[in-house]
Parts: sequence; structure tokens; C-alpha cells
Amino acid sequence: MGIVTANLAISLDGFTAGPHQSLEQPFGTGAEALTAWMFEKEQPGRERDAQILTDLHENTGAHIMGRNMFSPGRGAWDESWTGWWGPEPPYHAPVFVLTHHERAPLEMEGGTTFHFVTEGIESALERARKAAGEKDVEIAGGASAVRQYLAAGLLDELVLHLVPAVLGAGERLFDDLADLAFTPTEVITSPTVTHLRYRTARQA
Repeated sequence: MGIVTANLAISLDGFTAGPHQSLEQPFGTGAEALTAWMFEKEQPGRERDAQILTDLHENTGAHIMGRNMFSPGRGAWDESWTGWWGPEPPYHAPVFVLTHHERAPLEMEGGTTFHFVTEGIESALERARKAAGEKDVEIAGGASAVRQYLAAGLLDELVLHLVPAVLGAGERLFDDLADLAFTPTEVITSPTVTHLRYRTARQA
């Protein structure tokens, strides 16, 4: 059986998204500073950024995400909404979306099918593990979903992409969490981001 993992870009002051999230700015004001390195990974000197992104996903067999990661809406579903990514999302595997509102599975191009789970994080993980087989389950975000799995002791590995930016406001990863223990296992430096890999106490 694979592990349960998550990776997020994070600012120096602990934010994984900026304030004022909206349809036009799904990750909030100023959040482009957190993800700029992902779009520069083909530049000279950024080979390690490209490699870690490849390594993080090569053994992923299924994903879990919060509703806000999939949709800007709340309440009953607008079924015309099929995600932020167009007809072919980047996951290429089953994705289990945490929600309070039922919706039929949504099959997209490229091997991605979104399944909507109303029974909570444990049920989503059970279904994702079954779908992933021997591969890993990745908690794709956002911060709230990752925080829930950390609080429940269900996350085995956390990778943080630490960006030298200060957002000042937004959504923090570690709010309302305490007594967490991590063991650092890898540090990868790059010109604009530092990649930090941790085992959680469950895996230490």
C-alpha cells in the first residue's frame, strides 16, 4: 500500500492562499507569488524544481481535494461547473472531492474522474486507497483539506514549497493545529523556492 501525501506552496508567514479568493482569483490576492516558480521550471537552473514536481506525482494513484479546490460555489451544485482546469484536468486519476452535497461522478478527458464524497474524510480516504491500489494517495488541497487529514493523523508525508514572500493575510495551513510532530527527510534549494519534505509522526 502506498502512503498518503500532500504538497503545498507556502509563504514565509505560513499562508497557502491569499485573501479575497474569488472566481477571478481562486487562490486569493497576491497568491501568484506562491506559484510563479512552477511556471519557471523550464528555465536554466530550475531543473530541481521540475524534478521534484515529477517525483511527487509519479507514484500517485488517486487524489482527494476539498470542494473549494474544485469549485468556487457553495450549497447545491451548479452542474455546469466541471472544475478550474478545462476539459482535461491535470490529475489523470480518480479524484475524490469532499462535499456536503451529492453529485454524480464526473468523467473528464485524460483519465480523470471526479467522485463527490459526502461521508467525510475517512470515507474519501478509504475510497481513494481502493482506487490507488499499491500507489500513493495525494491530498491535492486546499489547505483546509490538508489540515483535516493532519488533525486526524491520516497524513504520512508533507512537502512544503517555501517561497520567500510575505502575504500578510489569507489561509494558513497550520491554524488550529497543535501537537504535530514532523521529521525532515529532504531539503532541495532552488533560486526562488526551497522544497522541504517531512514525515509525520505517524511515519517517523
